[in-house]
Amino acid sequence: MNIRKAGFAPRTFMLLLMVYLLLPLLATGIYAFAQDWQNTLLPQAWTLNWFGEMFKDIRFLEALWTSLYLCLISVVLSLAVMLPAVFVITIYFPRWESFMKVIVVLPYAVPGVVAAVGLIRTYSSGPFDIAGTAYLLVGAYFVVILPYMYQGIRNSLLTVNAVELLHAAELLGARRRTAFVNVILPNIWPGVIVSTLLSFSVLFGEFVLTNMLVGGHIQTIQVYLYQRMGESGHLASAIAISYFLFILVLSMVLMKLGKKMGGGVKG
Repeated sequence: MNIRKAGFAPRTFMLLLMVYLLLPLLATGIYAFAQDWQNTLLPQAWTLNWFGEMFKDIRFLEALWTSLYLCLISVVLSLAVMLPAVFVITIYFPRWESFMKVIVVLPYAVPGVVAAVGLIRTYSSGPFDIAGTAYLLVGAYFVVILPYMYQGIRNSLLTVNAVELLHAAELLGARRRTAFVNVILPNIWPGVIVSTLLSFSVLFGEFVLTNMLVGGHIQTIQVYLYQRMGESGHLASAIAISYFLFILVLSMVLMKLGKKMGGGVKG
């Protein structure tokens, strides 16, 4: 529905909703640029010193890089496993979908604290003593994004009617692997990009699980932000705004890439 053609009540509701969602972000942004903000409606002075202090801290850059490569590894690993798995189940074993749905919703059912305690207890002794390491965190991240990867890929396969596309490609003489790579994958790639972006955003903002699993050994951007919050609210706001802008730019790049690939497929 076109918002311009909507009535006064829906437009007012959407406006209030946008204000409600954006007001905390706006306040955080103002506080990040404020030098002194006590008893006035707006800051009495503005400064960029908080951002300068943030980028001068080598711990911030290291934490940002750590979060980036851990999330990328987890998303790539999940994509490499889930993409062929969901394709095979959706196309060849549709009866297994009910079982798969039960498996992928488990991360929703298990709270992060409970999952972290269970993982620490399981992998803190014996031959699989990987507690406090990046391996355990990547494994936990893999489980966290299962619902997003599964549902996004499955919806994309159903949207393009992958079964008929595959049968048509096979009738024209294409092998299954060739049909998947050259026919199915280009058509579902925009949906895969969206699932990947959503999964990365979820992992990049995950704190409870990360802090409990590797908080004392590996400093990610979430753990770094939590530690600096007690030092300066202005500095913490600057870190939060930089974190948001990073995710925003990354999202725009991936969305544009997905649109280009989708446009290329249509052509």
